[in-house]
Amino acid sequence: MLSQWDMVLRLLVAAILGSIIGFERERMSWAAGLRTHMLVCVGACLAMIVSAFGFSDILGTPNVNLDPSRIAAQFVSGICFLGAGSILLRGEVIRGLTTAASLWTVAGVGLAIGGGLYVPGVAATLIVLGILAGIKPLEERYRAKKQSTELYVLAAKGEMSLDTLNQALGQRTHHVRQFVVHPSELAELDEITITLNRVSSRYILEAIRELRKIPCVRDVRETL
Repeated sequence: MLSQWDMVLRLLVAAILGSIIGFERERMSWAAGLRTHMLVCVGACLAMIVSAFGFSDILGTPNVNLDPSRIAAQFVSGICFLGAGSILLRGEVIRGLTTAASLWTVAGVGLAIGGGLYVPGVAATLIVLGILAGIKPLEERYRAKKQSTELYVLAAKGEMSLDTLNQALGQRTHHVRQFVVHPSELAELDEITITLNRVSSRYILEAIRELRKIPCVRDVRETL
């Protein structure tokens, strides 16, 4: 049986570890930020302490069987409602999945500290912090490159239209988000900007190759 001070220490450690992860979410201005993550971690820690030591006074009582994992297991399931509350649908984009996952993970950190697993709890906190803060710039760079690309097209004046583009690209047309024709300094030419959404580098090369086959097109290149 743990002493009262050992239990308090575990709760304090859980609050500190939860605050480390919560601060990263608070920095990004998410609704589930510093205080939410701290509360979840401390609550999970308390649930684990209660689950493991809260019924020690009735151990040995006839016909009484205790499973120290039951409360902790229910806490893991129950934390999902907080995660669901942080997930938002904005237009066609779902936001908040990462915050929901961090809430669920910080509950696991709290359970680990409540069970006395300090090293795994601290290690998990550092790993989660590295994922949230360190991986995000790489993810954003990759996503930005994949999500939107602009092609600059120089074509004979009045001959390049959206229908011509559809015929050239075929099924690839669903990636076209914007088709804008600008007047050129040369009277006989049009400058056209085609914005492509969620495309790979291979798709871009294929699209450029198909556009160059159009008779009215003088030049095609990807804008940087």
